[in-house]
Amino acid sequence: MLLGIMTQTSGTVSYFGKEFTQHREEILSKINFASAYSHLQSRITVRQNLTIMAGLYDIRDPNKRIDELLDLLEVRDLVDKLYWHLSSGQKTRVVLVKALLNKPRLILMDEPTASLDPEIAQKVVELIRTLRQKENVAILYTSHNMAEVEELCDRVMIMDKGRIVAEDTPLELTKKIGTARLIVTFDAKQEIVGKYLTEKDYIHSFPRDHVVSIEVSEQDIPKVLFGLGENGVWITEVDIKKPNLEDVFLAIAGGTYEHKAD
Repeated sequence: MLLGIMTQTSGTVSYFGKEFTQHREEILSKINFASAYSHLQSRITVRQNLTIMAGLYDIRDPNKRIDELLDLLEVRDLVDKLYWHLSSGQKTRVVLVKALLNKPRLILMDEPTASLDPEIAQKVVELIRTLRQKENVAILYTSHNMAEVEELCDRVMIMDKGRIVAEDTPLELTKKIGTARLIVTFDAKQEIVGKYLTEKDYIHSFPRDHVVSIEVSEQDIPKVLFGLGENGVWITEVDIKKPNLEDVFLAIAGGTYEHKAD
């Protein structure tokens, strides 16, 4: 829909202050698309693929632009290989080269690290961060990987059944969760710890022996630790897990997140 392949059933799509259907050709020349699910022609080389794509955008000196991007994304050694011989991670980086050919103001990225092994996925994330800085390009990034979203994005929209249900910076979204997870390793009887936390109405669980996980506001953490100590609990280790976008997503799915987008 954002690329004009489908027609929206309601509302409008605008880029750079211009309505898409009225300025389609101009807008398409200033945006591009990259996805782990999009592929180039499999039986020709990487350079042949990129040369064809550069021709669609009428790029001056396409070989120079292609070589610049091959170096930037560290795939120059793949230039003479057939596309279908590339690994998933290599294909993703070549697709990113394609998406940058026309020096777009905006790239739409759909699950660019899907199906990649963790090491290659992290490399792609690092490349995307570099692109933002060196190519001065805005990115609309869609993903189910909340850790990647939190690492890369300045603002986040969370959608449920086609509607925006939360929108803000990652920090502001996580602030609305309100509670952190306090992981305490202790040397005492579990019954003593459980009795104190139950009396104080703290939600808690024991993931393993001598470890308790407590849901608590950050300002109450000293009070909880002091209270446990007063009850004879010897604390050997403390770890604080602050809420992240994954917690926000789960809270929305569970109906416990009150924030609504404007």
